[in-house]
Amino acid sequence: MKLLCKTIDLQQALHLVSRAISNQQALPILGNILLEAEGKRCTASATDLELSIVTSFPAEIENEGAITIPAKAFLNFAQYNTDGEVLLETSEGTQLKCTSKKAKTLISGEAASEYPTITPIEKETTFPIAAGPLLEALHTVTFAAAKTTLRPVLSGVHVRSEKGKLVFVATDSYRLSEYTIAAGKAGDISCIIPTKVFDELQSVLGSHKDEKDEDGGGDAEKKKKKTDSMVDVTLSSQQIELQVASTQLLSRLIDGKFPDYQQIIPKSPKTTVKIAVKELLPAIRRMHYFAKEINNNLTFHIGKSDMRIVTPSTQAGRDEAVLPIEMTGSENKIALSSSYLLDFLSRIPGEEVEIQITDSQHPALFRVAGMDALLHLIMPLRLQEE
Repeated sequence: MKLLCKTIDLQQALHLVSRAISNQQALPILGNILLEAEGKRCTASATDLELSIVTSFPAEIENEGAITIPAKAFLNFAQYNTDGEVLLETSEGTQLKCTSKKAKTLISGEAASEYPTITPIEKETTFPIAAGPLLEALHTVTFAAAKTTLRPVLSGVHVRSEKGKLVFVATDSYRLSEYTIAAGKAGDISCIIPTKVFDELQSVLGSHKDEKDEDGGGDAEKKKKKTDSMVDVTLSSQQIELQVASTQLLSRLIDGKFPDYQQIIPKSPKTTVKIAVKELLPAIRRMHYFAKEINNNLTFHIGKSDMRIVTPSTQAGRDEAVLPIEMTGSENKIALSSSYLLDFLSRIPGEEVEIQITDSQHPALFRVAGMDALLHLIMPLRLQEE
């Protein structure tokens, strides 16, 4: 194998695919990146056997071939090589010579045949999604998924089609986020996608946007390019493939049934509060200092024209805030997690949030002005003595 490529193209490709490499590899070779030269493009791939990332970049290929190289050594060379172009050439079968004007690096690798085969997905359903709405959905949903795999179905995002829409839902059983976008040509689907897949997709879209930005154009043009990006989705009964330009993400789906959460969404709230995010968010950030001492507990006392928020008394002290609100319904109170509130409020772009409360035993429902697509639930905590 022998090829000439731009250093920046190599850097971007290696950084993208290396995100699929786990810190704890089941096999030593899973710490490697597979490099394949064919035609006029070079392809880089990495996998942890659950998630695979494949991308390609243009190259002047003199001899086609393939090799697998330790990711850390390869990334180290690409990151600190300051020359504009680099010549990559295999030597003695399992070594890669990386040569540029000021560098001559030799990295020991392994034969490409030793690397696990990344099997293409069996296409059953294929459809495109606009990147802009998809990113909004992921930004406001994925954080609510469980951080552990003790209950695998809660560690992913449930995606289903419903009345011409695509609904994205994630929950860790203490909070839940739902976001709805246009389904386009999605058809009838229902699956649970690992959160890591969507985390990496956001990185890929960010990298793809940066590549487009380098092409020039003003801010308006760059924003339009970001909105115009498309993600091609391919689903089978057990796998998903997401493609953005020349980059593919392939992953297994999570097997299991997602909880029927519709039954816990408040249907007849007794109290509805509207409050400015710029008033609520700084207060929660300040009060979290004391609330985190006792289970992140904040008690909300809702009156006719204001809302009093109180932390429990701790050895470090206590805090209280009185904020102006618009309220309809009856006076009420509920205890909620300051940590979960910060996670949600810091992700929403709206200026006003609406909180619907039934009582202290049922979840609080949050909606954002101008974002009908978003719904968020936070389960209540036990009311503390003040």
